[in-house]
Formats: sequence, C-alpha cells, structure tokens
Amino acid sequence: MPHKLRKTRKNRGSRTQGYGRVGQHRDAGSKGHRKVGRHKHLWSYVTTYEPDYFGKKGFTSPKSLKYKQNTINITKLDEITTKFAVEKENRLYIDLTSLGYTKLLGTGKTTKPLVITIPTASKTATEKIKKAGGQILGAPREHGE
Repeated sequence: MPHKLRKTRKNRGSRTQGYGRVGQHRDAGSKGHRKVGRHKHLWSYVTTYEPDYFGKKGFTSPKSLKYKQNTINITKLDEITTKFAVEKENRLYIDLTSLGYTKLLGTGKTTKPLVITIPTASKTATEKIKKAGGQILGAPREHGE
C-alpha cells in the first residue's frame, strides 16, 4: 500500500537520494523477474545453483535405428508347425510374418521340408532349410545366389 513518506518523496531535492556522493546505484538496472538474464547477467547464478538448467544432454537416436526385429530360431519351428502349418504337396507351409516374426535365425536343426514365408533370414537359416528340402519365400536373396 503506498504511503506519503516513501524514500523517493522523502529525499526529494537531495541530489543523491541517500546513496552517497559517487552514485553507487547508477546504471544498476533491475535483476529481472522470472528467469530473465540466465544467459547474461545471471549466468553466475546458473552455474552455481542450477548447472543443469540449460540444454539437453546426450543423443537421441532416430526411430529408424530403434527398429527391433522379432526373431525366431529354427529350433522353435517344430513347435510352431504343429499349430500353424498348412500341408500341401508333402510340404509344410508356414507364414511367420502373419505370426509377427521378421527374421529367421539359424540356431537349431530341422528335418522337415518347410516352406517358410518371412521377410529376412540369416545365411545359416537359409542353408539349413534348403538342406532339409524346404525353401524360404519373401527373404531377399544373397549376392552369391
């Protein structure tokens, strides 16, 4: 609440307004409200009390690098063939893409001639499936073939 005898009213005509002979309050300005001046006159405040105030840390990799392949090994194929395989012409057809798998890996053995539909497969997986008399559909071919 304003009152009559504030310092400015009280010191009218006094030349220095109570701040001494050589103008100690000259050009001081204001400190600034909120978060003003954090990159300027309040930089020392930031470095001492809030060192993590500015910027992001680390690296955010793009989503294209975070693509996770849902893989399956040849050892699991025996379990899947009993539930999901369709038999045509003495071969078992399995669509692994409809089951949510994106890559076939070569760990394990198979003796059944399987025809598998999957986007990608490792070299060892393709060799083992071909050795058993089957084939992989939808996998891009290797350069040697």
